[in-house]
Amino acid sequence: MNRLKILAVLLLATLTVNAQQKKYVMVIHGGAGTILKKNMTAEKEAAYIAALTKALQEGYKQIQAGKSSLDAVEATIHVMEDSPLFNAGKGAVFTHDGRNELDAAIMNGKTLQAGAIAGVTTIKNPISAARAVMEKSEHVMMVGDGADKFAKEVGLEIVDPKYFWTPERWNGLQKALKEDSAKAVLDHGNKKSMLLGTKNHDYKFGTVGCVALDKAGNLSAGTSTGGMTNKKYGRVGDAPIIGAGTYCNNETAGISCTGWGEYYIRNVVAKTISDLMEYKGLSVAEAAKIVQDKVAKMGGDGGLIALDRKGNVTMPFNTEGMYRGCITADGKVEVYIYK
Repeated sequence: MNRLKILAVLLLATLTVNAQQKKYVMVIHGGAGTILKKNMTAEKEAAYIAALTKALQEGYKQIQAGKSSLDAVEATIHVMEDSPLFNAGKGAVFTHDGRNELDAAIMNGKTLQAGAIAGVTTIKNPISAARAVMEKSEHVMMVGDGADKFAKEVGLEIVDPKYFWTPERWNGLQKALKEDSAKAVLDHGNKKSMLLGTKNHDYKFGTVGCVALDKAGNLSAGTSTGGMTNKKYGRVGDAPIIGAGTYCNNETAGISCTGWGEYYIRNVVAKTISDLMEYKGLSVAEAAKIVQDKVAKMGGDGGLIALDRKGNVTMPFNTEGMYRGCITADGKVEVYIYK
C-alpha cells in the first residue's frame, strides 16, 4: 500500500510539472469590451472563433517554417486586419468626420527596434507600414499623409479609402452621433465639456494585437487599430505608442494592449509590465495583473496580452469579454471570448 501511495504521488508530481511546462509561442487579442454571450448570435460567435483561429494558425505556420517572430506577428495581424470583424484595417471604425484613421506599431524584442504609424488613411495593412518604418527608415513613428506617402514609396499595398467602409462601422458612427447629440453636456460656466466619442466606453475597443516567440527564442509584439468611433481632433490612442500599447524585450516579455487608450498611455502600461519583470523579478502574469489593476482603479477599461521568453502567457482584462487566443509549441489552439 505504501508503495502504491508513493507511485501515486510521483505520478501526480509528474503531471503537475508537465502542466506547468506547457509552452506557448503566440498570443493574440481582437479587442475588449461589453462582449456578452447573450448578445452574440451563434453565427457571429463562430465567425469570431474562426477568424481568431485562422490568425493563430497563420502565425504558427511562420514559426514552424523557421521564420522570425516579426514575420509571425505581421502575418497574424494581417489576417485580423483583413477581416471586417475587428477594428483594424478593413473593419476600422469611423471618426466624427466619417473617415477611417489607422494606427499600428511593431517591436523587435531582440534589438529593441520599433516602428509605428498613426492617422493613416490609405494603407491596406498598417502593421506592415509600422514594420517598414522600423526597418526602412531611421525613425520610430510617422503620422498622417507623410506616413501614407512613405508606405507607397516603399511598395506597400495602397487602397482607396472606400476600401475601409463597412455598413456595421458606418451604422456604429451614426448611432454614436445620435447619442452624443442627445446626451452631450456642455457647461461653459463650470468649464465642463464632454468630447464626442468618449461617452460610450465600447466605442474605444476593437484593437488587434499579437506577440510571438520564434524558434530562435526571439520575441516580437505588434498592435493595429482603427481607433475610436466618433473620435475628433486627430486623436491617437495607445496602440502606436511604444511603451504604452506596445512593447517587447527578449529579457522580459512582449505586450500588446487594447481598451481605453488614454489610460494605457498615462500608465505607460506595456513598458511598466516589462520594468516590473526586469527590476523586481516578477512573473509576466504578476506584472500584468498589477498594471491592469492600476488601469481599472483609475477608471480605464480594457485588457492586454503578454508572452515571456519562456513561453508563459497571460491575458488579463477588466471588461465583460476580450477576443483572445493562444497557441502552444505543439500547435494546440486555444480561443476565448467571454469573461
